[in-house]
Amino acid sequence: MSKNIIGEAIKKQRIKKEKTQLEVAKSTGISRSYLSDIENGRYTPSINTLVKLATYLNMDLNFLLTVTEIQDN
Repeated sequence: MSKNIIGEAIKKQRIKKEKTQLEVAKSTGISRSYLSDIENGRYTPSINTLVKLATYLNMDLNFLLTVTEIQDN
């Protein structure tokens, strides 16, 4: 099982929605490079960032919270 379940799920949904990293980053108020880092497993997003991404990409936040540990800062 992959260690980067959350990043992979975000990337998959972003591609499904036909959005670029830049579009998602601008709409959620994070940098494109930070989004890339999340998608590639270099960083785990905070709960606030995860909520922004999940809301924008219409993702099931409950699923994301159950598959990985999330930082609470």
